[in-house]
Amino acid sequence: MFGFRRFPVTWQSRLVKMRELYRRYFRENNREARGLRLLRGWLSPCQRAQFDANGHFDVVGCVSGRKYRIHYGAAMNVHELDGAGHLKMGWCFVPDGSLVAGDVMLAQKIALETSESSALSVAKRFVPNDRSGPAY
Repeated sequence: MFGFRRFPVTWQSRLVKMRELYRRYFRENNREARGLRLLRGWLSPCQRAQFDANGHFDVVGCVSGRKYRIHYGAAMNVHELDGAGHLKMGWCFVPDGSLVAGDVMLAQKIALETSESSALSVAKRFVPNDRSGPAY
């Protein structure tokens, strides 16, 4: 009544490859992946290397010249560093809207590098967890 046909080997392998292509496309084109690609495009080569190695990158405030470290995340992820590289103070400020971590981190980077005083005026301060050693 029902006859099943087997595809030739070439068709089976093409179907497997096509399925993997679709899976990879959707894995690499979700909101989080697009946000991280956008962020990486705005990072300097030094910042990109730091982010790839450690999951954070440093920026310098445009007004004060202070160094800030932006960690991967969407809240409570900005830390001010002292001269020795220790965590000094935490700053929490995020843009409005439902954004993924990469988009939030890019907004924080741009805010600190172009309008540091405005960003910090709306930020909530917090004490970082670890103040004992240098922040790597």
